[in-house]
Amino acid sequence: MVSELLKKRWKKFYNDFISLRGTPENIAFSLAVGIFIGATPTIPFHTALTIALVFLLRRNVTAAFLGSWLISNPLTIPVLYISQYELGKRLLGMDHLKIAFQDYSFWTILQMGKAVIMPLLLGGVVMAPFVALASYVLALRALRTARSRSAP
Repeated sequence: MVSELLKKRWKKFYNDFISLRGTPENIAFSLAVGIFIGATPTIPFHTALTIALVFLLRRNVTAAFLGSWLISNPLTIPVLYISQYELGKRLLGMDHLKIAFQDYSFWTILQMGKAVIMPLLLGGVVMAPFVALASYVLALRALRTARSRSAP
């Protein structure tokens, strides 16, 4: 039942994505912008940051929001935040620090202070470009394949 629901949602996302107007490069880049923002630990600001960056770069708003939603949703946020936090701790040499998250809201993390915010932000800023680049490559390939199949 859950797998059918996930398949249905994935299919809807995919169909919405490949039906966007624009060149495959523009759409893939826009998706990557959304994924970049969505992969950073800035949840209350994702919408504002996505809109600002998309308009600054003159990209596809819908594709960017699809990307942001794809990477930043209730299923992925705990995985992202924990991995970003652990990466940031290692980069800052804070491996000895152990903190248990009660929830993953921005305000809860902010209240936990510098010991959480610094590694989380650093890990997010380091990880986001890699996730965005991989999404660009995959999205570009998917768009080109889908459009070549539907071309007359």
